[in-house]
Amino acid sequence: MAPTETLAEQHFLTIDELLLLQLALARRAAEREAAVAAALPAPGELIDRYRAALPFTLTDGQEHAIRDLDADLGRTVPMQRLLQGDVGSGKTVVALYALLRAVEAGRQGALMAPTETLAEQHFLTVDELCTELGVRCVLLTSALGAREHGLARQLIASGDAQVAVGTHALIQREVDFADLAVAVVDEQHRFGVEQRSALAEGRSPHVLHMTATPIPRTLALTVYGDLAVSEIAKPPADRKPIVTAHVSEERSSEAYTRLRTHLAEGRQAYVVCPLVEESETSLARAAEAEAERLRRAELRDFRVGCMHGRMRPTERRDVMARFKAGELDVLVATTVIEVGVDVPNATIMIVQEADRFGLAQLHQLRGRVGRGAEQSYCLLISRAKDELTDSARERLEAMVESTDGFELAEKDLEIRGEGQLLGARQSGLSDLRFTRLRADRELLERARETARGIAGEPGPLADEVDRLLAETELLGAS
Repeated sequence: MAPTETLAEQHFLTIDELLLLQLALARRAAEREAAVAAALPAPGELIDRYRAALPFTLTDGQEHAIRDLDADLGRTVPMQRLLQGDVGSGKTVVALYALLRAVEAGRQGALMAPTETLAEQHFLTVDELCTELGVRCVLLTSALGAREHGLARQLIASGDAQVAVGTHALIQREVDFADLAVAVVDEQHRFGVEQRSALAEGRSPHVLHMTATPIPRTLALTVYGDLAVSEIAKPPADRKPIVTAHVSEERSSEAYTRLRTHLAEGRQAYVVCPLVEESETSLARAAEAEAERLRRAELRDFRVGCMHGRMRPTERRDVMARFKAGELDVLVATTVIEVGVDVPNATIMIVQEADRFGLAQLHQLRGRVGRGAEQSYCLLISRAKDELTDSARERLEAMVESTDGFELAEKDLEIRGEGQLLGARQSGLSDLRFTRLRADRELLERARETARGIAGEPGPLADEVDRLLAETELLGAS
């Protein structure tokens, strides 16, 4: 076969693959359009009090996202919107706005997070504002004791709980909402397809999906082509970009010298432990051992706490409360702090063995500092530069050069390739064999337009779409 014929064949296979994918997404969107949700009335007195209670002015990006939500919530078609924003951009404020719109209409809102730590952090944030507004909020995770779990379920079923925050425990069979109007799914790419759809099963709530892992537009069109997308691209104006530096292990003492300087000035710090491949138990032991080592060595003059995923919820909450209150100077942690932790006085982070982390994860971790108006720093410690793989070197260089999550998402796509990134979707629709997203964006746009025109037409393509949807368990998913 001549090279030109090979290219022509590749082109044909790419078009075929993209068209089939976009037809499946178009079909899914059309099925949603057929569902009916109750339109919510316009924002009223509760929303006015919520805005007045916020200790800051909303950014232009947040206001734009809220306008998108208001338009969606005023329709009888269930909202299916993806809110993506960089770390620290203020997505939770927008999510709570959506939940309070449900409460104001006399109905319920639910916020589902992928981990107990993130659910607990959301609950602490949301409950503080809800209490001030006279709105009852409950937490439901599988870690709760039987009595607490039963009480939370009872409050949700009776409607006394106006906002429920939790993990996948919210979608267990014994949990029955009195009148769910708005559901928010945070870090939604970390849930499976069935888990995401179960929250809406038997109901037609308005759904807001959130992610703090920005994805390139080409990937968004491919993976979330059936969702409307809102972006909060910029953090609040008083936030300074985090200064990031990369040092090798032999210079790690310099990193700890800088960290001690911040602590001496009354600031707080994070030390993120190396990634342990084996198990969460091994990771917990490694974190505890490192915290103990630091107490004896580099940080012997400071108060050092430790947090990891094997701790009981009450222990985690206690450690976080002490850190937030300034009773601990340093928090040694695993990636359990990747999302949801917000301590404005923490201005410096050391990530040990940073070359073992992915680019998106490094960016998420870095986002734990820089939450206040003070200049913040992130120090990445790795193996010697001549021992790094090319991709590890590229990741670390990208972190030093940019603090823009959307820019880093494009870089991540370039380094890793779309195959691995698409895998986070947990769906067979991600298995693109012939498409190269960065090169084939124009074909993707054309396939999307074509699919919209023929999505409802019977024929061989429609049969193939049915097969694909059945295989990937996406039929009727939300």
